[in-house]
Amino acid sequence: MCYILSLDQGTTSTRAIVFDQYGKIVGKAQQEFAQIYPRAGWVEHSPRDIIGSAMGVIAEALVRADADISDIAAIGITNQRETTLVWDRKTGRPVANAIVWQCRRTAPLAEKLKEEGFAPFIYERTGLVPDAYFSATKIKWILDNVHGARERAERGDLIFGTVDTYLMWRLSKGRIFATDYTNASRTMLFNIHTLHWDEELLKLFDIPACMLPTVQPSSSFFGVTDKDVIGAEIPVCGVAGDQQASLFGHLCTKVGDVKNTYGTGCFLLMNTGDKAVVSTNGLVTTLGASDGEKPPFVLEGSVFVAGAAIQWLRDELGLISSAAESEAWAHKVADTAGVYLVPAFTGLGAPYWDASARGIISGVTRGTNKAHIIRAVLESIAYQTEDLVSAMQKDAGLRVNALRVDGGASQNNFLMKFQADISGVEIERPEITETTALGAAYLAGLNAGYWKRSELDGLRGGVTRFSPDMSEHKRREKLDGWALAVSRARLR
Repeated sequence: MCYILSLDQGTTSTRAIVFDQYGKIVGKAQQEFAQIYPRAGWVEHSPRDIIGSAMGVIAEALVRADADISDIAAIGITNQRETTLVWDRKTGRPVANAIVWQCRRTAPLAEKLKEEGFAPFIYERTGLVPDAYFSATKIKWILDNVHGARERAERGDLIFGTVDTYLMWRLSKGRIFATDYTNASRTMLFNIHTLHWDEELLKLFDIPACMLPTVQPSSSFFGVTDKDVIGAEIPVCGVAGDQQASLFGHLCTKVGDVKNTYGTGCFLLMNTGDKAVVSTNGLVTTLGASDGEKPPFVLEGSVFVAGAAIQWLRDELGLISSAAESEAWAHKVADTAGVYLVPAFTGLGAPYWDASARGIISGVTRGTNKAHIIRAVLESIAYQTEDLVSAMQKDAGLRVNALRVDGGASQNNFLMKFQADISGVEIERPEITETTALGAAYLAGLNAGYWKRSELDGLRGGVTRFSPDMSEHKRREKLDGWALAVSRARLR
């Protein structure tokens, strides 16, 4: 029996999932790892934790699938995007911890780029806005702040990679040094129109070109794993950043198809085909995954804190003992009694792009209780998503009628129903919610000849739908309250 192995390296955990020819999960393993916060607003991961958790979950998933590594036809990799690693080309030793996409240490540099008028130039080439979110400022920070790093990089001794590149490099014992179009498009160094690293952007950020990996289509042959590392030479045939992998996993391959992932953050993506939509509402234009040579363009909005706000309720406030408890608590009250929580813990992403915003709870009265706060946290995720839906409809000139969803928080029925109501759209939650891993598996399986493109539609399984029934007056009233709360969070 042959399987596809999907390695999903996320922000707070790493998963390995073994899929059979019917797209069903036959083995699965997950391992959380430490989040490192050296200073307020800084977020790091240990590279050892990244590769160590990956190796651990691969072994466990194979055991759970009653399979051997030799039973794997191909590997697909999907990863947290923008997170930046720099390591020694010869020894493989990282020069610093990975700087995570959430990290705001380079916000002053991003603001300086805006002040100096570089925003239009950067957007024209990359489809991105200058922000600490993306990889370019993180690479520059490492080169400028780690002793000797710039000199070593200019000698060609140091190389850069997003998490996918680092994983492939380690799993192949340094033989694979590559990334795909989707991950490259999130670095703020890649020209999404020419599909090449941009020399002028490299000069702007003072990053040596010799540090950068080869870029190729998401569904293509990247190389093979090393037998000494993983037990066999298995082809890596699919790579995509987590949100683009999710879009492909939902089979959002037609113009106008939209999905939202409710993970640590929220990520709303729309397939715009061969048209690079220019956003005037704070969204970014990026590249999607495909099984062809040319990637589609994608319109994207990102919320920095979504599921992470539920973790905050659990870990920092102690109001719940598990994320699943939040749904029952939200149903204990009819509404939030006017309480709004804006989880701008690391600033606000699209459509605001305000690095200085900070989280607030507004509308608190003597009658505010635990259930109101928990419900307000869940509603904040839906409100932030609605900000993106509204911006996306304006930019693309298309009406969003259905939203395909995935991610851990999509299992919360209260949140999904409130999302349907506050956005006025139907929510579609697939039977297999591991859509990100499934997308990576599809990309690998197609290239390896494990599946044909025509077979994928039959693998989707059932869908649970949530339909809106909130009155327009009530919806408008709630959105106005949210807008006021956001304005207060931005007063710094």
